[in-house]
Amino acid sequence: MFFVYAISSISRNYIYFGLTSNLNDRVKRHNGLRERTTKPYAPFELIYFEKVETRIEARKREKYWKSGIGKEKLRSLRDSK
Repeated sequence: MFFVYAISSISRNYIYFGLTSNLNDRVKRHNGLRERTTKPYAPFELIYFEKVETRIEARKREKYWKSGIGKEKLRSLRDSK
């Protein structure tokens, strides 16, 4: 089982989307400044996640969310909170 997820920087206009098999640990790593790509944008809040069965499915969903349409949906989801 895999998760595709989106986190949003609390202090800056930045959304990161990724995939993992352990969602809680992964979000803790981002907030613990242990991920080089997201370190400058911490702290984060989890704004979206979905569960999928295989890594292949997770990659497909990740690609969708990183596309223009997906990013727009994530921004509107973040801004509606």
